[in-house]
Amino acid sequence: MIVRTDHVVGGIFVVFGFLILGLSGDLPVGTLSFPGAGMMPKLLAGLLVLFGLALALHAGRSEPLANLSWQDLPHAVRVAAINSLAVAFYQSLGFALSMGLLLFALTFAVERRHLVSAAAFSIAVVALTYLLFTVALKTPVEQGPFGF
Repeated sequence: MIVRTDHVVGGIFVVFGFLILGLSGDLPVGTLSFPGAGMMPKLLAGLLVLFGLALALHAGRSEPLANLSWQDLPHAVRVAAINSLAVAFYQSLGFALSMGLLLFALTFAVERRHLVSAAAFSIAVVALTYLLFTVALKTPVEQGPFGF
C-alpha cells in the first residue's frame, strides 16, 4: 500500500479528535435546549474524527507521501511558533495585545508585508473584533495589563 498525504493527515485528525474527546470528558454536555460547557468541544472533536476518517478513506486521490515537497516547512514552523507564543501569552497580555502582536508578526515578519500596512491591518482587525465581541455581542474577552 502506498502511504499518501491524506492518510497521514486524516490519521492525525482522528488522533487529535480522540485526544480532545478524552480531555473534555469531565465537562458537562447538558441538553440541546441548555448546552453545557462540554457540548461544543465534544461536537467539534466528533466532527474532526468523522472528517479525518473520511479524508483517510478517500486518500487514493492525493499525492504519495514520498513525493511531498518540504520547501514550505520553514514557513510552517515560523507560523506555528508565532501562534504558540500568542497562546502562551494570551492570558497575561490579554486579547487585544496578544492578537495584535500575533497578526503583526504574521503579516510583517512571516509574510513580509510593508511595516505600515501590517500595523494598520493588525490594529483594524483587532479593534473591529474587540468591538464586535465586547459591544455588539456583549461577550467578555481576556483583559490585558492595560484594561482592554
